[in-house]
Amino acid sequence: MRLRGRSMGWVPPLLLLAGIAVADFNTTGEFRIISWIVLVPGIAAALCGVWGTAVFAVLALLTYVTVDSAWPHQYQTGLPDFILVTVGSILAVAACVVRVRGERRMLHMRDIADTTRRTVLRPLPPGWGGLEHAGVYLASDSEARVGGDFYDIQPGPHGTRVLVGDVQGKGLGAVEAAAALLGTFREAGYHEADLATVAERLETRIVRHRNHTAALGRKADGDRFATAVLLGFPEDAPGVVDAVVFGHEPPLAVGPGGVRQLPAGDGLPLGLGELAPARPTVRRLPLAPDETLLLVTDGVTEARDRQGCFYRLHDEVARAVAADPGVTEPRRLAAHVRDGTLRHCGGRLDDDTTVFAVRRPPHPRDE
Repeated sequence: MRLRGRSMGWVPPLLLLAGIAVADFNTTGEFRIISWIVLVPGIAAALCGVWGTAVFAVLALLTYVTVDSAWPHQYQTGLPDFILVTVGSILAVAACVVRVRGERRMLHMRDIADTTRRTVLRPLPPGWGGLEHAGVYLASDSEARVGGDFYDIQPGPHGTRVLVGDVQGKGLGAVEAAAALLGTFREAGYHEADLATVAERLETRIVRHRNHTAALGRKADGDRFATAVLLGFPEDAPGVVDAVVFGHEPPLAVGPGGVRQLPAGDGLPLGLGELAPARPTVRRLPLAPDETLLLVTDGVTEARDRQGCFYRLHDEVARAVAADPGVTEPRRLAAHVRDGTLRHCGGRLDDDTTVFAVRRPPHPRDE
């Protein structure tokens, strides 16, 4: 309960304290409600800090004594209810101490989760790698705040590379696998001249990661894999994009003229490369200067409404672009898909959800 940044948690117990005192003064006979004042420190324990609760506990006791003594010869509740208010106040302060400690522990764990998230999904500066970009990540577990989806941009001497993917499964095992893949991508994406070599390094890394977790006795991680899209924006060819699709949803090229899906390719998910030992296929695809590449994870494509219908990403984006070509700007496009997904599923995400939009900045003569 905050107003203009200031806590207002003291208002309800204060109003309750005053209301009980006034009501008791205006009741006679057997109906005396002053003993209800024990509720005041209880309410304060839920809304205020420890010191605030202690203050209301003292106020409750003082008010009880004052109001109960206002009728010196009649209508007094006396010692039994005084003991009730005293014990209730002590218990309220103790409960507040427990609550505050729990909140501090929860905030500490949230800080750890946020730090983990920033480590796995590092913040990307505007224009990083010479690209306009926007990313949205929504964890299906709002308390965990991080999951198996991942994305990154890595500039280097051989152009700028982009990786978006989704590790199979959930939990810390998926986070570890995502972190391992991103670490390899950041190194290989910078040093390797050939995008196919970067793809091979990613396949090797997830296999090594699985072997390591299996050796630790974590058999559940022994068959983990990841779908992903690896993109390369070569500096010497501004009108193309190199792409390797590892069993992932193919990117959409979104431009003022419409929406088209890039070829899916024949790549298997990372971790299943032994089923097709051939070198990953890198496709060089044309990309118009005003087109934005939209990449999503299955949290978007498999989002369902109450009738069980999937979110129709292609149709929804095409409709939005037809209504307003400015939606192709990466930040607006990512926000539109995020809002459409949440609206479609009623805010109930069954899987981690990532929306990532990226494009080369338009040349002034193309604007």
